[in-house]
Amino acid sequence: MSWIVTILVGALCGWLASIIMKTNAQQGAIANILIGIVGSLLAQAVFGNWLNIGGADYAGNGFSFWSIVWGVVGSVVLIALLKALRILR
Repeated sequence: MSWIVTILVGALCGWLASIIMKTNAQQGAIANILIGIVGSLLAQAVFGNWLNIGGADYAGNGFSFWSIVWGVVGSVVLIALLKALRILR
């Protein structure tokens, strides 16, 4: 059941981040899910583990509002990095 929650939270985070970054028309549902999941992992690694200021925490603590917030923050950072890499090419 946890993988279903991960996909749903990833989809929500990726969708919200794509709206914030104005890439919603360019991305499909699968891209939103992948960006949301990877963005949440990025937020957990950077903000949770390295900076100790929070992070998307799914491991054993369940689903929370802050999981969505940090997942969106990580997804926005990921989309910004992807946009920057696209500009460099």
